[in-house]
Amino acid sequence: MIELISTSLCIACDRCVEVCPTQVFDAVDGGIPSIARPDNCQTCFMCELYCPVDAMYVHPFADQHVVVIEEQTTLGGYAKELGWKCSKPGGTENDQTHHLFEMGIR
Repeated sequence: MIELISTSLCIACDRCVEVCPTQVFDAVDGGIPSIARPDNCQTCFMCELYCPVDAMYVHPFADQHVVVIEEQTTLGGYAKELGWKCSKPGGTENDQTHHLFEMGIR
């Protein structure tokens, strides 16, 4: 379940708002997106994957809310594990879904 958007890292690009299949987030004019409907979160990790600055933390268990302390949490870990963000060979450069999103096809 989505637990955190880092206010110190988020650049308010609204990618999480765009990619979330269950409309968990609301865009905020001039600010970071809000987690408006956390109970809608399906723990699909799309928001964390597409966040360009690793400003999000999704807890791997959809039915558990946890207290997250940003300084004690590794943000963006799921994306790195999958090879996105240039952390492993064969990451985003080979992911067709990522390429479609980057081209504006949603």
